[in-house]
Amino acid sequence: MNTLYNKPTARESLTLVLSLAAWMLVTALFVGIRPEHIGMGILIAALFLISSVTRKLVVALLPFAIFGISYDWMRIIPNYEVNPIDVQGLYEAEKSLFGITTATEGILTPNEYFHLHNCPAMDFMAGIFYLCWVPVPILFGLGLYFAKQRAIYLRFALVFLFVNLIGFAGYYIHPAAPPWYVMKYGFEVILNTPGDVAGLGRFDAMTGLSIFDSLYARNSNVFAAVPSLHSAYMVIAFYYSLKARCSNWLRGIFAFIMIGIWFTAVYSGHHYVIDAILGASCAIIGIVVFEYGLMRIPAFSRFIDRYTHYIN
Repeated sequence: MNTLYNKPTARESLTLVLSLAAWMLVTALFVGIRPEHIGMGILIAALFLISSVTRKLVVALLPFAIFGISYDWMRIIPNYEVNPIDVQGLYEAEKSLFGITTATEGILTPNEYFHLHNCPAMDFMAGIFYLCWVPVPILFGLGLYFAKQRAIYLRFALVFLFVNLIGFAGYYIHPAAPPWYVMKYGFEVILNTPGDVAGLGRFDAMTGLSIFDSLYARNSNVFAAVPSLHSAYMVIAFYYSLKARCSNWLRGIFAFIMIGIWFTAVYSGHHYVIDAILGASCAIIGIVVFEYGLMRIPAFSRFIDRYTHYIN
């Protein structure tokens, strides 16, 4: 029989059924089932059953699936129910460390400065950069996978998940308001505040699209500014592009996008400079802990070897 069409084993099928059932049950009870949940569940099951090739792809994409589920499940217990929300303290720290002295407005945070001083060219580039923050790393990972660089792919995918979990922990340890919140509402804590496009609205207006408006309308918790995971993802992609068989021009593009996202995070009013630094630091910590800590633990290294062997 052609190995491309081998049926899943009973153990694999049971694992799939139990995993999907647990995910759907918890989501239904505590978050609420949405059409995308149903669609994703059907897609996973279909890919798992079609062939061994698509089954390996499903298993390879598990780190990204767990990332998405973890993000969704943060709705169960909002971070502001765990710790107090920092609105003014972060603002004052940003102004103290990175404030810009102006002749007429006094000392401004970089976000306030860019709110007053922006231009169409930067607005356009900011929108392009922010559209790259998730798609480019995921496309890079898929590129590694389909280029048969699956050992590097798996390390990249697991570090991507690991860094997100570090960042999510940061959201709960230190709930914090983004800069646009302070500019719009001041220092008062207003729970259930809807998401806001902030400076990215200028890109939507310029292009006649509503990309960022639709994206940020889905944001159920605006008090998750620290750390800036926008600033983390391209750090991971750039690092593993250095480890993979990639062209130097691709690495250069990754570096350009990474710096552009850092700038946009501040320029658009979605993050302070402090948030961006902490986000990039999360990526560095995640890489170092994974590569020079976890990978030196024999049991963990054997798990990675087995995982890599399965998806090859």
